[in-house]
Amino acid sequence: MGLWLRQIPNFISSLRMLLAVPIALALAHHQLILTLWLFGAAAVSDALDGFLAKQFGWQTLLGGILDPLADKLMLATVFVVLTCLGSVPVWLTAAVIARDCIIVLGAISYRIVFGSLTARPSLVSKLNTVCQIIFVLVVIGAQQFNWPPVWALVLGALVFCTVAVSGIDYVWVYGRDAVARARAHRSAFRGGGSKPA
Repeated sequence: MGLWLRQIPNFISSLRMLLAVPIALALAHHQLILTLWLFGAAAVSDALDGFLAKQFGWQTLLGGILDPLADKLMLATVFVVLTCLGSVPVWLTAAVIARDCIIVLGAISYRIVFGSLTARPSLVSKLNTVCQIIFVLVVIGAQQFNWPPVWALVLGALVFCTVAVSGIDYVWVYGRDAVARARAHRSAFRGGGSKPA
């Protein structure tokens, strides 16, 4: 029973990934109220799976992959649809997706070269995710409720700043770690030792 309970956060993350499709369809068909409800549910699920995993010690290796992947898939999908509808500038969506691609490709490369990788989302990365969620809600809400566009502009600038800072932070932290591990490997080989685990 305990083994199944540990999978609850993973199940919630999987549902969030599946929600990307109905959210995109509702948004594309201008069903904004439905979009807000679905996107809001996805945002709540993001907080819920993280809370359950930490509160009850239900963290798993699969969860460490599914949770950020679900966030990236959901947000990237919504950003792309909003850009196609003319609600979000292309450059901002390109920045969001480019950051995610750099992180994912970097993680894959790191794992191929060095093996295990423990993901440690930084504070600025978490802030970036929150900013993106709020930005999407405000952009959609502005269309539905005729809110002044200034809030979307301010939040869009904040999203871009946190995208840039968190992207640089990921590259710096994991790049530095990769260099340190590469030097350790070279030192071990020169010393005639075995390859470090």
